[in-house]
Amino acid sequence: MPIYQVALPLPKRQLFDYLYEHTGLQPGCRVRVPFGPRELIGIIITTTEDSPFLNKLKPITQVIDQQPVIDKTLLSLCNWLAGYYHHPIGEVMHTVLPVALRKGESDKPKPIQVLSLIEGNQTVIPEQLNRAKKQRELYIELLERAIPVSSLKQTYTDTVIKGLVEKRIAKIESVDEQNEATEFTLPEAIEKPQPNVEQALAITAITQSLAKYRCFLLEGITGSGKTEVYLQSIEEVLKNHQQVLILVPEIGLTPQTVKRFEKRFEIEVGILHSNLTDNERLAVWQKSRSGKLGIIIGTRSSIFTPMARPGMIIVDEEHDASYKQQDGLKYSARDLAVIRAKEHKIPLILGSATPSLESLNNALTGRYQLLQLHQRAGNAQQAKQSVLDITNQPLTAGLAAGMLTRVEQHLKAGNQVMLFVNRRGFAPALLCHQCGHVEECRRCNKPYTVHKSLHKMQCHHCGAAKPLPKQCRECGHHELITQGVGTEQLTMYLEQEFPQYSAVRIDSDSVRGKAKLDNLLTEINGGAHQILIGTQILSKGHHFPNVTLVVILDADGALFSADFRASEHLAQLITQLSGRAGRAEKPGEMWLQTHQPGHPLLQDLIHNGYGHFARFALSERKLANLPPFSFHALFRTESLKAQDGFEFLSHVSQMLQHPQVHLVGPIPAIMEKRQGKYRMQLLVQSQSRGLINKVIGHFAAEIEALPMARKIRWSIDIDPQDFM
Repeated sequence: MPIYQVALPLPKRQLFDYLYEHTGLQPGCRVRVPFGPRELIGIIITTTEDSPFLNKLKPITQVIDQQPVIDKTLLSLCNWLAGYYHHPIGEVMHTVLPVALRKGESDKPKPIQVLSLIEGNQTVIPEQLNRAKKQRELYIELLERAIPVSSLKQTYTDTVIKGLVEKRIAKIESVDEQNEATEFTLPEAIEKPQPNVEQALAITAITQSLAKYRCFLLEGITGSGKTEVYLQSIEEVLKNHQQVLILVPEIGLTPQTVKRFEKRFEIEVGILHSNLTDNERLAVWQKSRSGKLGIIIGTRSSIFTPMARPGMIIVDEEHDASYKQQDGLKYSARDLAVIRAKEHKIPLILGSATPSLESLNNALTGRYQLLQLHQRAGNAQQAKQSVLDITNQPLTAGLAAGMLTRVEQHLKAGNQVMLFVNRRGFAPALLCHQCGHVEECRRCNKPYTVHKSLHKMQCHHCGAAKPLPKQCRECGHHELITQGVGTEQLTMYLEQEFPQYSAVRIDSDSVRGKAKLDNLLTEINGGAHQILIGTQILSKGHHFPNVTLVVILDADGALFSADFRASEHLAQLITQLSGRAGRAEKPGEMWLQTHQPGHPLLQDLIHNGYGHFARFALSERKLANLPPFSFHALFRTESLKAQDGFEFLSHVSQMLQHPQVHLVGPIPAIMEKRQGKYRMQLLVQSQSRGLINKVIGHFAAEIEALPMARKIRWSIDIDPQDFM
């Protein structure tokens, strides 16, 4: 009886042997197998002639697929992932598949729900929709074609969709989905702007490299028309009836990006992100695998989407930290895009106004081809950047009086202003005015953040929450005061100062729920709000043509961080925020409030721009022997006792001794305690990436077998992006 080796979703770096009466099961097919008292779904990897457990082997319970759900290219990618990131192969396979397939559902298409107008309705907009703006918009879309409900839910709420149905204007019906490969029919004459010289050179370089691997770093200042370069390059790929996979860093960027791509090419665009249901994600996965979709746009995990006819991969805002997965399989979607583009022999575009130092170094050393856009598209001018010294200045809600005057000037001119403060909630701490006691989360040893509108305190590290106290827990005094500024406090202050203008808060608290952010962005660009207050969500590539002033309240903390990447991230944030101002005909300006106006980083950034700063930062990294001029791996532990993690990492440190490998630790993480567990780290550094992988790979099984490994939670992070 044939023996099949199966990868199971378990934290074990091995395959498991099972019997099956028939030969011919293909690698990449799912099977259901017994494992102890339960059944698991695994992936066939290979067959073997013999097994050390021959007398104990159990038979496969069920063969789920006749054809592989993981094709040869993705199988190769999974093996690379397991080897490079030192992660169990079964968990890697589990990560690559959509959740519905992990649960054993069929990979065949299911009927989908489609919304269409009821026959007999006229093209004249019904009177019932005169006061229902969103239902009216949806009706106009439905005049052109019936639309899948899953697609509509990216833009419209359930209430809007049900409203049309209840008014008997539209109906929802199930339609059998045929996922057969189709040739994309593009409009005969695609309307597109004339590219400037720099854009034309970039487009030509990319389109001349179709059907072969080449990685391009598109370094273009904010508003320079990077998306137009993408669009005109994609057009050539679609004309060859090939597919394009586009990665974006945030869910909030997908609706506006999708609309722009659908309008240009008039074809269906697949969307993949965490707000979709399991079945919605599976439907897009199926369409992409069959070749029905020409364009697939999604966040980090979209990099695993199969394509029948791959033609190009694009990673937009390639510098963004959200491309690195921090739990489970700690992969970088950007780095994986490079590996996948090589496998498919197709071009890869990494686009950013503020490229990561790793990508920039690869471009400067010739591994990637550097394409630069120095001019803003159209007549838009770069925002003027300035620093405001707030030393000894009185601040109200974190804002200097002079800056408040500046805000008022821009508002009176009929423009919008954006204020950035990287803390949600009302204030980051609550303390007793009598004894100085700070209310802390006992599980994390960090101050609670005050959320005044909800009348509660919340730990932003573990999520624990409690009502706002009326008196100090230590001394019983009733005068409790807040320390620091959050988005909620700043919004309340500006609403009080400028009651005639509408202020809107954009942070992870205020944009929860499907289409909430997209609706807010539509309202902002429609002029419904004049004052925008938010966190990093505001810096993520949004287009605000009426914003002429951007104010960054306080970014000094990053100037003195223990993380060597903090200065890079700060420079990227300032540059990205500055790029939100003056994107149309109106000139813009950006002000940075700081207690360190003479700091070299700020001065270099303001006067010379990100490009100069990044190249200087690379020279500093080289002198300090830091990435990208050396390579890191980080062992992390979490345990109820700090000593357990220290003891485990001490054993690991002894194993990994090598003359060309430098070890730092065991030491506590920057945030030592989180969710009641102590966190320790061991940093592995070397001039050779291959040597790090070889040394860790050689001892991986022994590390897993250590007695202490069962008492704690531990992981390996290759190319770590933070040390929190």
